[in-house]
Amino acid sequence: MAGRIRQSDVEEVKSRTNIADIIGEYVSLKSAGVGSMKGLCPFHDERSPSFNVRPGVGFYHCFGCGESGDVYSFLQKMDHVSFTEAVERLAGRIGYELHYEDGGQASDHGNRARLLAANQAAAEFFAEQLLQPIAEVGRRFLGERGFDAEAAKRFGVGFAPKSWDALTKHLRGRGFSTEELAAAGLVSQGDRGVYDRFRGRLVWPIRDVTGQTVGFGARRLLEDDNGPKYLNTPETAIYHKAQVLYGLDLAKRDISRSQRVVVVEGYTDVMACHLAGVTTAIATCGTAFGVDHIKVLRRVLGDDSGVGEVVFTFDGDEAGQKAAMRAFAEEQRFAAQTFVAVAPDGLDPCDLRLARGDHAVRTLVDTKVPMFEFVLRQIVGRYDLDTVEGRVSALRQAAPVVAEIRDPALRPGYSRELARMLGMDLGEVGRAVKAATSRGRSGERERGQGERRAPGANDGAQAASQPDASARPFSISELPNDPSTRLEREALQAMLQYPGSADPALLAHAAEARFENPSLAVVRDGIAAALAGGVEAITVDRVIGQVPAPFASIVQQLAVLPVPQRNEAAIAGWVRGVLSSLVDRELLRQKVELMGRLTRLAAEDRASYEMLQRAIVEIDRERVALRAE
Repeated sequence: MAGRIRQSDVEEVKSRTNIADIIGEYVSLKSAGVGSMKGLCPFHDERSPSFNVRPGVGFYHCFGCGESGDVYSFLQKMDHVSFTEAVERLAGRIGYELHYEDGGQASDHGNRARLLAANQAAAEFFAEQLLQPIAEVGRRFLGERGFDAEAAKRFGVGFAPKSWDALTKHLRGRGFSTEELAAAGLVSQGDRGVYDRFRGRLVWPIRDVTGQTVGFGARRLLEDDNGPKYLNTPETAIYHKAQVLYGLDLAKRDISRSQRVVVVEGYTDVMACHLAGVTTAIATCGTAFGVDHIKVLRRVLGDDSGVGEVVFTFDGDEAGQKAAMRAFAEEQRFAAQTFVAVAPDGLDPCDLRLARGDHAVRTLVDTKVPMFEFVLRQIVGRYDLDTVEGRVSALRQAAPVVAEIRDPALRPGYSRELARMLGMDLGEVGRAVKAATSRGRSGERERGQGERRAPGANDGAQAASQPDASARPFSISELPNDPSTRLEREALQAMLQYPGSADPALLAHAAEARFENPSLAVVRDGIAAALAGGVEAITVDRVIGQVPAPFASIVQQLAVLPVPQRNEAAIAGWVRGVLSSLVDRELLRQKVELMGRLTRLAAEDRASYEMLQRAIVEIDRERVALRAE
């Protein structure tokens, strides 16, 4: 992965980019005087324009809602990308080669740009093929599901000809090499050579949150096609199915504005929802809804206030119920409230729209039920409630679900609901929920002391990647800002981020220095333990593997915390400076301790007295040498 982009490159790309050109792709801008343009604000609803852009200074400001910033912040807010991604995107637009600090390379971005270009060219080819006579089977498939030509165009649906290498020949003619096509997942290699991955199928382009095509999903249409029903792009440098959500590029603005997202199960379900007016619908791409998908959605939702809504729609069959339970297993990762919407007759959104119209799809989402209520019904429904044994068994399984509810104010209400479902006394149900809550807390403590400390070099990193959602993580911003703690924090940053920039002897001495802050002292111990394997052994993963699980987050934060320097040339000097200051402080502490022992010595113990004096002189010599470097 590339490191931090050089600040000079960041500024150069910004200076070469006309902010009005970028914003103009999202907002219709009109002249509003010399050097100023105006349009309707994309960040809030308004009838008269109050969103002003000044290309000469490279900034925008809305006098209605107060949003303001430069071209990078605009892309970050509109497309929910990181700062680095925004810089890289604009650099690619103007053909500027970026340079990266920390040993990173700009060439990876160039390769990424070629893969994206190949996918875009493939998407255009597939869309053109859908209009040809050979794609009649594809057009019929869409028509039978209520999608016309305009709908296909809106979602970029295309057709892959039943040909060995039609796409390959087309893209080679556009200047793409076989290696690039293979890296993009567009071709496969067999005994007869290279051939098109998608053949005789209806094809949906899969786009990332910025709208760039990163892969495809293809549906089987022909009887002689022995492949899977849906065939997706394999994992590539730009396509990671666990992180991509189909339709997010179209839904992101409405998701951000409404703070609601509707998760459906397939490409046609996304199309049906959007055409029916549910424009916040998205779907996974050939994989179960998982942790990485949640991370993406939380960023788009702005999921930090708990006021948002995540609505899952599932088929009414057994597979749909299992999918709902899998989603429930990750529910706690959302701050937003989670819901489930299942049509009474088990139809998915596409079939529901076809059978009952757009209104039925909107009603399905509007009549959602809370996720916890849905899960309780699923659990209780497995047991025979006409028997005492059945009711008790159902209670045992359902009580932990109520106990897991984040908001303690909701638990009494769900306890009453569970008691009603079971036909049991509220007090009995309440006691079961309370017992389950206690067991859950005890289990968390045991996992924190046991499972998270299982041996293995990578276990610490794995534990840190799956934090306890109920615990508020410690932030290094909460550290005291006194000079001593600040020195310790910067010394750990230097050792974690730039171990190779330090003199090995100085690094070893710093790793042995005593720390006043107890939390930072644990991280120092982890670094010292890793250093036993040599300077090259000081990696974030290895240090995380050395420290107790609760301290893994502190290591991660220190590893990414920006350093005071802005260029690589100044890094070595900064590393030497902070480590020398830490060692100097430790030497001073040792000197004071020796002087104290010296004053306590008996006068007749001349040999010990002279030994301590020599030690003090040696410390002074080391301190002078440190400061002279």
